[in-house]
Amino acid sequence: MELDRIDGRILSALQKNARLSNKELAAELGIAASTCLQRVRRLTEAGVLRRFQARVDPKALGIGLQAMVALQLKRHDRNTVLAFRAHVLALKEVVAAYHMAGRNDFLLHVAVRDSDHLREMALSAFSSRQEVAHLETSLIYEHAQSPELPSYLL
Repeated sequence: MELDRIDGRILSALQKNARLSNKELAAELGIAASTCLQRVRRLTEAGVLRRFQARVDPKALGIGLQAMVALQLKRHDRNTVLAFRAHVLALKEVVAAYHMAGRNDFLLHVAVRDSDHLREMALSAFSSRQEVAHLETSLIYEHAQSPELPSYLL
């Protein structure tokens, strides 16, 4: 899909604040509300805009610790990878799962109550799995994320 400057500005504004009404978004961009609505619908139908979501403070939910868990599998066949992927995505503590190339096969972002919860998860959900050869856990001190895609894309 070809994106022009206005499409880029729409994406940038919505990444910063997805709660903007169509009227507010159109006013911020200096375009007619009908034009804005048409463009947002087109971006949504094309799959460029996939969803709108709220960011929740982990501490407010009792999450006191986050970590990255790097895992190496014993085998790399399709069935093993797909089964392990399904397993980790079913765990409520897994925030994100990345199937990787390189030394590690999976990198998991997990959110837990405390270090005891992390230890129990590592033992029961990962180390006990026959397909796991090695795991390494790194604590996350701070999680910061850019609110938008790199500007060179827009």
